[in-house]
Amino acid sequence: AFTRALAGVRKKMVMEMKGGGGLGAAASVYGAPKSLSNRNNNGYRFLVYTSYPNHEKKGFGFGNFLMNSQRRSIFIETKDTPNPKSLKFHPDRMVLEGNTLELSNEEDAAKSPLAKRIFAIEGVTNVFLGMDFVSVTITDEERWHDTKPEVYSVLMEFFQSGLPVIGEDVDMSKNDAGTEILDTDDEVVAMIKELLEARIRPAVQEDGGDIAYRGFEDGIVKLQLQGSCVGCPSSSVTLKMGIENMLKHYIPEVQSVEAYEPEGGGGYDASLY
Repeated sequence: AFTRALAGVRKKMVMEMKGGGGLGAAASVYGAPKSLSNRNNNGYRFLVYTSYPNHEKKGFGFGNFLMNSQRRSIFIETKDTPNPKSLKFHPDRMVLEGNTLELSNEEDAAKSPLAKRIFAIEGVTNVFLGMDFVSVTITDEERWHDTKPEVYSVLMEFFQSGLPVIGEDVDMSKNDAGTEILDTDDEVVAMIKELLEARIRPAVQEDGGDIAYRGFEDGIVKLQLQGSCVGCPSSSVTLKMGIENMLKHYIPEVQSVEAYEPEGGGGYDASLY
């Protein structure tokens, strides 16, 4: 029945679950009986097949249908984060080359056609675009059962569309993380930025978040939590036990690290650096 449903349709999006269960996941999203539904947290492989109406007439089985169709593949892997309200999505391709961008509300999302589509999903509160991942935060972790397939669908359709991730009128020449070393930076600030860029940010991004430099004054480093780090139960531990200890170890001038809270809940004050 599933093969017959596919035959005669020019394009069908079939999802293969990593480690199995792909037909169930596809059935769930595309309206097949619920008995076929099967999801897990590992990821989906979205396969775009161009099929031909005569496949079924020629007696092609489902396996042959896959083998004889023209195919392009998008593997979207998900990763749990320390924040139960946030998931990290890897679309197996570049998302935002050479930079990152946090979009914390629908107004911010206007900067990105991709983020705007994700924010259209009910319950989404934050979208973070990394170099090769997208972190999505929602209001209630119990909603992931319904929200996750919607995010998969948006990502699949968007990357197939060829649209730019960022709007043409958005200036992305500036490092949103504030870690670019400037001519006006003194030695201590330059060392802080270098350590953040080389050691700390890559580790935090593994969990779907990011850390942005927002200033250094009187021995206190101001850092802004982004992505999955926002609202994470372990964020204070990350700042104090992880980042603060590392900065103090390598840079004696650092006395403490504090979280920077931007006015309005998004963006940053460029005057801080």
